[in-house]
Amino acid sequence: MQFPRKIDLHMHTTISDGTDTPEMLLDHVKEAGIDIFAVTDHDAVKGCAAIRAIHTKSDPVFLTGVEFSCRDEGGQYHILGYGFDPEAESICNIVELGHSYRMEKVKARLDFLREEYGFCFPEDELRALLALDNPGKPHIGNLMVRYGYAESKEKAIKEYIDRITFESEYVRPEEAIGGILGSGGIPVLAHPFYGNGDQLILGKEMDERIRRLVGYGLKGLEVFYSGFTDKMREQGLDLAEYYGLYVTAGSDYHGKNKLIPLGDTGLDEPEEWPEGLKSFLEDVMKRG
Repeated sequence: MQFPRKIDLHMHTTISDGTDTPEMLLDHVKEAGIDIFAVTDHDAVKGCAAIRAIHTKSDPVFLTGVEFSCRDEGGQYHILGYGFDPEAESICNIVELGHSYRMEKVKARLDFLREEYGFCFPEDELRALLALDNPGKPHIGNLMVRYGYAESKEKAIKEYIDRITFESEYVRPEEAIGGILGSGGIPVLAHPFYGNGDQLILGKEMDERIRRLVGYGLKGLEVFYSGFTDKMREQGLDLAEYYGLYVTAGSDYHGKNKLIPLGDTGLDEPEEWPEGLKSFLEDVMKRG
């Protein structure tokens, strides 16, 4: 097949915690010269439907995508899914589960901020927040900045919001992987070297994580990612080859919510692409 020259398979819209609407994102993807892209909103596939509704044959190639926030006894993971049927029951069930957990956590965080710090917000602001498709920590952080409770969204999250933790209100990785596979998709471990917050996972711990996830049906690793060092990419490629996994590349673009430009993946020219990435593209393109 003819491989694209620039890809970005990890980006978010206003359906989750990005600042671009799906329509805006498509325009920005074209402006950035990206040839193939995927929308991977957190615990949501609504953005995929929105892109499909406006996508034309002359636009960059679009892949359905999603990113599930997962946790089990071994830690926290973000599982990406690609090339699935967004209307399949298996993926819709996991989306609904992830959304329910997300809403429970948003309400618990708001209660925590009010009870522990006296941070209160107008009722209309709270209704608007809870009416969002997938509200999360960035939305609460921005609200805190707007009402003078924090200097920045980042400080709001680190100094206040993250002080409340949750052990069980997460989709388990085997549930996310099973839902993606069941809908005809390809499950991929997002930014594998980053765990929870500033946690960095390398060496034996990373190997054990991947071995466990492969046992659930994991098919790929996001080896090329904004912020990864050459050493991380090299280790990721070695692990992907050892376990026979696909390789993907994504920026994790969030619009104004993160200072990461579209296409920032650390990926070289197509002639230098690893076989794991080429195989992934060949497979996922067949799925439509």
